[in-house]
Formats: sequence, C-alpha cells, structure tokens
Amino acid sequence: MTSRHAVIVPGGQYGPHAPLLMFSADAAERRGATLHPVEWKDREKALELTEAQLEAWVIGQVSPHLPLGAAGSGLLLVGKSLGTHAAALAAERGHPAVWLTPLLTYPQVRAALERSRSPFLLVGGTADPLWDGDLARQLTPYVLEVPGADHGMYVPGPLAASTAVLGEVATAVENFLDEVIWP
Repeated sequence: MTSRHAVIVPGGQYGPHAPLLMFSADAAERRGATLHPVEWKDREKALELTEAQLEAWVIGQVSPHLPLGAAGSGLLLVGKSLGTHAAALAAERGHPAVWLTPLLTYPQVRAALERSRSPFLLVGGTADPLWDGDLARQLTPYVLEVPGADHGMYVPGPLAASTAVLGEVATAVENFLDEVIWP
C-alpha cells in the first residue's frame, strides 16, 4: 500500500480542526493517512493581501507541510475557503484534493482547478456567494452541492439541519476517498 498523507489547509476564520475539516481529516485518517494540519502564521496578514497575492501566501504556508517523498495519490490536500488557494499547488504537483467551500469566484483558484489533472471533490452551498454550482460541475464530476447552505455550510432552520449537512459532507468525502482516491 502506498503511504498515505493528508495535508489539512484551513479557511481564514478557523484552524484545521473546525468541524468540516475535522470530519474530512478523520475520513482520511481512518483510511490510513497521516495527517499534516496547517496552522496559519500571521493570519492577519492575509487580510491585507490582494487577491493576486493570496495564492503565493497560502502556497508559502502550505508547502512546508508537504511530507517529503509523498506524491501522486498518496498525498491528499483538504482545504477550506482561503485554503483552496492551495489548488495551484495540487495542480502543479498532481495531488488529488477535497475543496470545501472553494473560492470559485476568484480567478486564480478557478484557473488552478482548471489546470488540475488529478481528481478533486468540490463541496459548496447554493447560498454561498463564492460558490458557482454550474462551474463546479464543469470542473469535476465530483461535486456535493447543498441547497441553501452558506459559506460555513449552515442551512436555515434548527442547528440539527446544519449538523445533518456536516454528515452529508463527511459521507461525500468518504465515498470520494473510497471510490476515487484510495479504492
């Protein structure tokens, strides 16, 4: 069996142990992956950067967490929101990925996803202004789109409805790993 690794890249508001990332990381770990969580250094600096500068900043923060010698399908990137700027790294190095609430309205993220030749799962909600379901389905056959979910994957109504979405995301990630990445 190939050595499995998962680099967990957070969004801008929370670290790599927030629920969406945690369950995605758990799915990888239960399939034998060693986890490599990224903690942003100087996260406040990202707020000052232009859209064009964010990709380089994210790649600079993520690259040191890539295990040496891990390549191809043995290394999985899992990123949320701001972390989806690492799609350029995944495309360049041929890593499969799970992108949670990707910044599809950012030209650099979209371009990186278009360049990717490795499979990736996109997860987003129809109430997220940064999500584009039609574009997602053009980029990859692996898409989970949740009606009414916002950028945090919360849906209107009782919190139990949003926790059900969390379960739906976890199942989509597990299925993607079992059927596509690590069958």
